[in-house]
Amino acid sequence: MRIPRVTLGSDTKGYLDGQLLVAMPTMEDERFSRAVIYLCAHSDEGAMGIIVNKPAADLNLPDLLVQLDIIGAETAIRLPQRAERVKVLRGGPVDTGRGFVLHTPDFFIDNSTLPIDDGVCLTATVDILKAIARGEGPESAILALGYAGWGAGQLESEIQSNGWLHCPAEPSLIFDAAADTKYDRAMRLIGIDPIMLSGQTGHA
Repeated sequence: MRIPRVTLGSDTKGYLDGQLLVAMPTMEDERFSRAVIYLCAHSDEGAMGIIVNKPAADLNLPDLLVQLDIIGAETAIRLPQRAERVKVLRGGPVDTGRGFVLHTPDFFIDNSTLPIDDGVCLTATVDILKAIARGEGPESAILALGYAGWGAGQLESEIQSNGWLHCPAEPSLIFDAAADTKYDRAMRLIGIDPIMLSGQTGHA
């Protein structure tokens, strides 16, 4: 697993890394319909984020750990409880064969873990999966396959065109297992009732 090379822009006004992107109901791209994306990186070079509300169909962490030869099939039935809580998500349409773990900051690997804000880190090496399998990983985590990426100026253009809303992220929403409720909850974080929202609504 490897983190894409996108420069963080958290020290520069106007960049949105560490925030949630929430798709407008009129989003035409089916890949991002009702998507809630945690932005891991945003700069003048582009942006990179992880969709946090779309489970990977027919794939769970024990099966994935077996496929990666991290554990044997006999171990998969007795993983630590902390490992069993980790959900596998479809993180986005780019590099879907790679895994990215968003997790709480109680776990850190030198030169591998990227702190994004006070409550969320990103690690994209197999070492974190090995630690999770041993019950030594972070308290809360999600594993995403693939990511969402934008070129220079692309995300800004989509926001200006009312494709996305954005708001500060809450770690509790990111790591919550109830993926089917995250979209409506994210909308309410912005202060919007999804039922009342139209494609002409201004952005946050």
